[in-house]
Amino acid sequence: MSSKNIRVTLQYDGSRYDGWQKQGNTENTIQGRLEEMLSKLFEQPIEVNGSGRTDAGVHAVGQVANFTVSTPYGPGKILELMNRYLPKDIAVTDAAIADARFHARLNAKSKTYRYRICTGYLRPVFSRRELLYLPETLDVGAMRKAAELLCGEHDFTSFCGNRHFKKSCVRTIQSITIDEVTETLGEAEYEGLLLSFTGNGFLQNMVRILVGTLLEVGEGKRKPEDMLRILEARDREAAGPTAPAHGLTLWKVEY
Repeated sequence: MSSKNIRVTLQYDGSRYDGWQKQGNTENTIQGRLEEMLSKLFEQPIEVNGSGRTDAGVHAVGQVANFTVSTPYGPGKILELMNRYLPKDIAVTDAAIADARFHARLNAKSKTYRYRICTGYLRPVFSRRELLYLPETLDVGAMRKAAELLCGEHDFTSFCGNRHFKKSCVRTIQSITIDEVTETLGEAEYEGLLLSFTGNGFLQNMVRILVGTLLEVGEGKRKPEDMLRILEARDREAAGPTAPAHGLTLWKVEY
């Protein structure tokens, strides 16, 4: 029986998990749950590669992963079996046979993350685990000016949550968009912001620190041009706080 390299697209609610990456001090990770289920299902050790290591509490709509398995089943049957045995807060939305050399992380060209913020005084109940509730008036124009200065290729050391990171912190942000949105649930309308970040890669906590810093601009605590000083400092202390994880979703990965 020949081995197949299976590529899957995953959705998950990260609320109760300790992030994507398998860790020695916890079994409660997305990668760990996938490998445990797949290894039992196919009765062989299986290692799962993810496109990115989402933090604890972060969600995904378009996480991509791949694994090698010896099985007579096609991708449709594999998708069916995975959804049958995975926890209810993890789902496979697509499965395909990939080239033998495909690797979900190494072959990724860009990733898009979305961060949702509720800014009105109506507090949403059903979406509370997927957005940040921040009932404040924000200067969205200033936030957009700041976001423009963060786009392009930069050393994002100031926006890296791992203070002991030894590799290059140079990344390219292709775009940051900040849209004012209205979400209707029942008879209520909820006002908010949708921040989208697309780049060739992101450091640990990077998107959340970017969000926290942009929110300080929106609150008038920083000026848009401060972004240049923060980038030049290459010091985590120069940037703003790390925004809460539950507002962040890995939206899509491009190859």
